[in-house]
Order: sequence, then C-alpha cells, then structure tokens
Amino acid sequence: MIKKTILGALLTSALVATPAAARPDYADSIKADYDKSLASLWDHFHRNPELSFREYKTAARMAQELRAVPGMLVTEKVGGTGVVGMLKNGDGPVVLVRADMDGLPVQERSGLANASTVKQVGVDGLEMPVMHACGHDVHITSLVGTARQLARMKDRWKGTVLFIVQPAEERVGGAKAMIEDGLYTRFPKPDYALAFHVAAELETGKISASEGIQYSSADSVDIRVPGIATHGAAPHLGRDPVYIASQIVVGLQSIISREKGPLDPGVITVGAFHAGTKHNIISEYADLQVTVRSNNQAVRDRLIASIERVAKGIGAAHGLPDDKLPVVTVTESTPVTVNDGALARRLNGAIANALGKDVVTPFRQTTMGAEDFAFFVDQKHGIPGYYFAVGGTNPEWIAAAKNGGPPVAGHHSPLFKIDPEPSVRLGIEATTAAVLDLLGPGKN
Repeated sequence: MIKKTILGALLTSALVATPAAARPDYADSIKADYDKSLASLWDHFHRNPELSFREYKTAARMAQELRAVPGMLVTEKVGGTGVVGMLKNGDGPVVLVRADMDGLPVQERSGLANASTVKQVGVDGLEMPVMHACGHDVHITSLVGTARQLARMKDRWKGTVLFIVQPAEERVGGAKAMIEDGLYTRFPKPDYALAFHVAAELETGKISASEGIQYSSADSVDIRVPGIATHGAAPHLGRDPVYIASQIVVGLQSIISREKGPLDPGVITVGAFHAGTKHNIISEYADLQVTVRSNNQAVRDRLIASIERVAKGIGAAHGLPDDKLPVVTVTESTPVTVNDGALARRLNGAIANALGKDVVTPFRQTTMGAEDFAFFVDQKHGIPGYYFAVGGTNPEWIAAAKNGGPPVAGHHSPLFKIDPEPSVRLGIEATTAAVLDLLGPGKN
C-alpha cells in the first residue's frame, strides 16, 4: 500500500510543471479543463491538420471554441483564414495573445495512435500529406484554455485581450496578411504582444525567453536555372541545368564560409531540387528552393545579394547566354524576432513568481528557426513583444536518447512529437500569468 501511494505521488508530480507550493492557484482549473475538454481538442487538431492559408476547418473550430467563452466577440476571415477573439473587461491596456494554426506538408511517422493521415491541396495546387510537425496544435489548444481561464478570472484584471488565431506561419505570411487586413485598425491596437512556441529541444516543465533575439530572420528563395534541352547521349549539343544547378548548390556554401563574417550567424540551405522528366533527356530547366537565415539585416541583405551573384555567375561560366541566366526570386520573408528587453525581464520574473523559479531557464539560441510573429512587433508599430518557448519533450524521452535510444526528433521532422498534456497546461499557465501581470490591478 505504501509503495502504491508513493508511486501515485510520483506520477502525479510528473504531470505538474512545478512543485505544488509554486503552482498558481488556477492550475487545478487548467488541469480540470484539460481532462474535460482540452485533451480531446488537442487530439482533434492533431488528427486534422491543414496547410497554410487553407486552415478552413481549423479556423471554424477555433471560432466556435472562442465564441463559447463568455463575453468573447469573434471575427473570422481576418487576413484570409485568421480569427480574432476580443475579450473586454473594463478600461485598461490591450494585450495581444497569438497562436498559429497551420500544419506542414509532411507525412507523419511519429508512431502516435492519433497520427495524421490527412492529405490536402495547398496554395501551390499540389496535394500533399499534412502533419502538425511543429506543434501548432498545442498553441491553439492552449489559446482556448487561456481564454477560458481569463474569462473565469475577470475580477483579477482590467483591459482587453485579443486572441489571435493566425494562419500561415509556416509560409511566414499569415501575420503580415492579418495586419494588412486591418488587425491594428479594425480592432484595439495592442500595448503588448505575447506568443509562445512549444519546443522539442526543451523538456516539459521548462520555459525559456530571450531578452533580445528570440528567432532569426527567414527568406524563401527560388532559383530557376534554365538549360538548353537535348538528348542525354549528346550533352554537348545543349546546356545541362541539372549539372549547372548542382554547381550552384555547392557554390552557395562558399557564401557562408568565405563571404560572411565568421562571428555573424547565417545559414543557406537548399531544401528542394526539381528537374527533368526522363532518364535520357537533358531538361529545359531545374528549380532550387532555398531557405536563408540570419540574425541582422546587413547579413541578410548580403546573403541574398550573393546568392543571385553566385547563381548567375555559375550559369554564365557554364555557357548560358545572357537571356538564359538563372533567375533568383525571394518569395517569402520574415525579419528577426526580437523580444523587448524590459518586457521580457518583467514577464520572465512574473512567470517565475507564479509557476516557480525552476521553471524559467536561461535562453540559448541553438538553431536559426524563424517566426513571423516579428511582423506583429515590428518597430513601426511600437508594440513591445514577448515570445517564449514552452518545453514539449518528456524528460524520459531525452534520457532515453542519451542512453542510445531513439533520438528526439526536431521540428518539421515526420517523427516529431511532443508530450501534449504538460505542454498545453504549461502554455496556459504561463500565458495566463503573463496577462495577469500586465492587466492586474496596480500593474500599469
């Protein structure tokens, strides 16, 4: 009996982000909500992901969930499929809380019982398998839970909370589309903007936020390499775009190793290479899809300019005429995501006070992931932003990986998975703590 009691206590504590003494007084309400409804809501979203700007069913379900929150005013189709929920509670500041909702064109192989089997035609006209390979199902589920908690605790805050359900983060276009559709003119302009991302590299129960750069910039670059078609047995009669494009792939890395300063972060990755239709035909063109990452605008501009120079130069070196040189096009872009230093210090402290000091861990930028949350907090809007990471990987999975077990899959992997309950609950707890700090009595 004693052994069972101890085991039960250990299992219970494993589900709680912080020790009982440090838990916020609304943690039990969040747990009850998760057991009653949020667990099944996350399951629904995980099984039914949708591609960027095609999140029709997800947006409709989110609008339905937000409308069920007492006092919530909901507007749909903002910036395409975006949803805005406005919860007003007297006079006071305006806080924007954002969650992104799109999935990725990835075939899920996570092994989860609720793995997605969905296929969908995207904005590019291609039918692809779809997966929540970046945890956006956690984000939107937590947004619903946060809205319910704040509606329940109106005696503890004054002001307005805007709940933003954003499309197309994966194409870094949804935030910009919502702003261009009047997000900051049709609705109250925020005094603060908040968001979080579930993090595969961070264990559950932990939160991390920078007091400066949180995420890098990202630019999607398309390179079309023309060729002169001919028979594969007579390459001298044409110009082979596959060979030329292959040289470009290799040449692009010289930009990183020999043109960019060694202390300036930067990445150029060729993520896709498409060409040809048959073994023995030298095709008329090859297409490269490239992602470019940096941490400041000067490096970003230099990388993109160098990509065009290298591509055209290699094309010319291989005999392409001036009217058939490679064409370089930047198709999608988002700037660096930078947290407001003063706001980050304030909210890191508020979350630590509410959830426990052991929860907030120092931020380290270990990859050059990007976020279009940057558009919400662009300097021209004058809105301080706070973006934080919520641990999504069970510590046991991390320990197993260190001991020779399966590695922890990163974001955008077909093997990606997170531990939903602690991730969703901690996301709600932290976001609620942050909003209460910003809108609580005597805080402003």
